[in-house]
Amino acid sequence: MWRSWLAGMTTRGTSFLAAGVAAALAGYALDERSLLCVGVALFALPVFTAIAARRARYRLSCSRSVSPPRIPAGNTAHVTLRLHNISRLPTGLMLAEDSIPYALGTRPRYVLDNIERDGTRILTYTLRSDLRGKFEVGPLQLRVADSFGLVEITRSFSGRTTFVVTPRVYPLARTMISRAWAGEGDGRSRLTATAGEDDVIPRNYRDGDDMRRVHWRSTARYGELMVRREEQQWRNRATVLLDTRAAGHMGSGPSSSFEYAISAAASIGVHLAQEGLSGQVITDQGTSLAAGMMFEDMLLDALAVIKPSRANNLDEGFKVLRTSAAGVTIAIIGSLDADAAERLAACRKEGSQSIALLLAVRSWAAAGAAGQADHDRADPSAASQAGLTEPEEIAPAAAVLRAAGWHVIGLTASTPFDLAWEQLPRAAEMLVPAASLAGRDPAGRLA
Repeated sequence: MWRSWLAGMTTRGTSFLAAGVAAALAGYALDERSLLCVGVALFALPVFTAIAARRARYRLSCSRSVSPPRIPAGNTAHVTLRLHNISRLPTGLMLAEDSIPYALGTRPRYVLDNIERDGTRILTYTLRSDLRGKFEVGPLQLRVADSFGLVEITRSFSGRTTFVVTPRVYPLARTMISRAWAGEGDGRSRLTATAGEDDVIPRNYRDGDDMRRVHWRSTARYGELMVRREEQQWRNRATVLLDTRAAGHMGSGPSSSFEYAISAAASIGVHLAQEGLSGQVITDQGTSLAAGMMFEDMLLDALAVIKPSRANNLDEGFKVLRTSAAGVTIAIIGSLDADAAERLAACRKEGSQSIALLLAVRSWAAAGAAGQADHDRADPSAASQAGLTEPEEIAPAAAVLRAAGWHVIGLTASTPFDLAWEQLPRAAEMLVPAASLAGRDPAGRLA
């Protein structure tokens, strides 16, 4: 019982209790009536204050909103707390403290004095994190204190709010996978010219099909009504392979090659969604992070909490990539040897657009890589020049992929991803049938 009472006492309150007991004992022993009265008064003051504080039945409601509930790393969100006094009595002095993870900063504290009956207080603060993740904000804790500072009782609300910090997302230019690949401009006419009418794959007529889609040549051939399949739907698909192997990356913390790859996948995924392509992101373990409807939201939520895998190779990811539908293929790969590059090269489908973003992971292991990246971002010309120089580390794998029709970009710790993306050529230049590669050297140039 005494422990429960002492738990709410402040240092000042326990000092009053100790001084009261000592004074009362001394007054009784010395037969000093005045000293005994002083001791009783010192002891009684914190006791009666604690009783009054515990009997104060404050009825408060609390609501919390985070705007926006999901932000990229390095951005700021705003939190609004609304406290409403629904009791018949005004409150006393209170200290409000919202519980937040240490990665989001220090806990905000507010002193609230006398919330009147049916009164409301609005509390606001900001959240910012350079680390991605899914965090829980709350619960809100209220410390009820008396006017003398002798007693402090903590009460907590149960409400919590989920707050998501996604990887950094860079706006990407509309270059290779947007208009030309989705059926506009030169890319469409070029593909139509290489495919021709004879390459249309028909299917049986179904009730409700538009008669304008009837393929009369196939109807005459099979003796039953045949219609064209949805035109070039495969060209609106994009598959992203993300290398999450711990053994395939170097560096630590936000400046590691793993975090760079995560940010690149997030930027590409958002870009694909904004361009209207149906996306799918798979990992080296063959698991799908996001696909289909709500692709952008699902991808960002998954990338916010993804961790390095223990896989030693990319074979499971290659297996899923080979069985995926044709379309745009983008591979974001860490350390890659020539043998693994050959298996990745075999995943390319005829006439498709295949892009390999190879990370020179050793550059992330060097000291001061993050500082150099910030410096290069401040100097666009230096960053562009750095991106144009292919690291020797990725040269063997890049040669194998280019020989198979892949377009390869080498990325280092000093290469801003949005500037590297602009180095990709137009889609029409990348729609090269595998047969036409016979006259090219391993680097993909004409012999």
